[in-house]
Amino acid sequence: MNILFVMDKRVNAGSIQAVANYIRAGDELGYSFALYGHHDPHFPCVRFSTELSAFDYVVFIIESSLSWLSGLRLPRILASVPRRQRAILDADGMYNRVISVNGYDRNHATEHDRLPWLTCYNLLANKILQPTIAPRETAVRALPFYGYNPALELPLSASPSKRFDILHVGHNWWRWREVANDLLPAIERIRAHVGDIGFVGLWWDAAPAGARDLNLEEAFCVDPCRLQQLCIQTHPPVSYTEVVPIMSAGRVNIMTQRPLFRHLKLLTSKYFEIFAADTIPLVMLDPEHAESVYGPAGRELALHGEIADRLLDALYQPEKYREIVQEVRCHLVRHHSYRNRVQELVAALQA
Repeated sequence: MNILFVMDKRVNAGSIQAVANYIRAGDELGYSFALYGHHDPHFPCVRFSTELSAFDYVVFIIESSLSWLSGLRLPRILASVPRRQRAILDADGMYNRVISVNGYDRNHATEHDRLPWLTCYNLLANKILQPTIAPRETAVRALPFYGYNPALELPLSASPSKRFDILHVGHNWWRWREVANDLLPAIERIRAHVGDIGFVGLWWDAAPAGARDLNLEEAFCVDPCRLQQLCIQTHPPVSYTEVVPIMSAGRVNIMTQRPLFRHLKLLTSKYFEIFAADTIPLVMLDPEHAESVYGPAGRELALHGEIADRLLDALYQPEKYREIVQEVRCHLVRHHSYRNRVQELVAALQA
């Protein structure tokens, strides 16, 4: 079976890491995956193609925008591939009815704003997939989609000499409220006992130009002065090929997730990349949610409740946490490898 992904490819964000892993795992299993478009040296290990007749299915990976679709030769795709052979991965929960989490994060402001998405989805495909184990909409089929690549694993080292004691790799997109209310007070409490701290990603220094015009000021809200007061270094984003190595520069890595995604229990690449790195991952998830993804050991890595104490415990008892991380890695290989994901995607498309 041959499957073509169509997406807004970004070298430092989105689902490009997953696409590269589907291509690799598909080759091992006798399936052929490619990304729609022409060869681009910025995306190593990604196979590109525009030969629509060579593919049995087309999967549109749609995240937080529809504007990129206007740059495609969309009529050609729709005319060449029957609708029953087209599917959508609704990665950001935009198909769902209006959801507002604590009056803060949301998928749409109103049902009127949601309507263009429904119209577009109906045009593109009759099968909607979401990367969750518990979809909220009856028309949505659960498909975890993102997974773990053990080939990216770096050995868990015992060396305490790393560039950062604490690291966060991810963009400031609907992140600030949780960071400001939960994470930064914990860091402030223990700051004298911790070395360098780094935030790697976009918009930790300032919101992008035009955020106000798009009514997205809350999405990019940030207080750089507060980060500076805690001596937290901010660094630009890295390519998807460098995510695991840069995470490995931290003794402890913190994973945050936007509230909407936590509410919908949407998986992302970060859930799994952080466990391939040479680091101690601590995930800001409810313990039950962490266990549902990472197995029983995942509860021990949920940064929930006494965040300051957990951070210090991980820094002061790395041997204990390396054993927990290794147990989670074994669980991920068994249950969340991209070999599993390929077979799940094929089954979903054929269903």
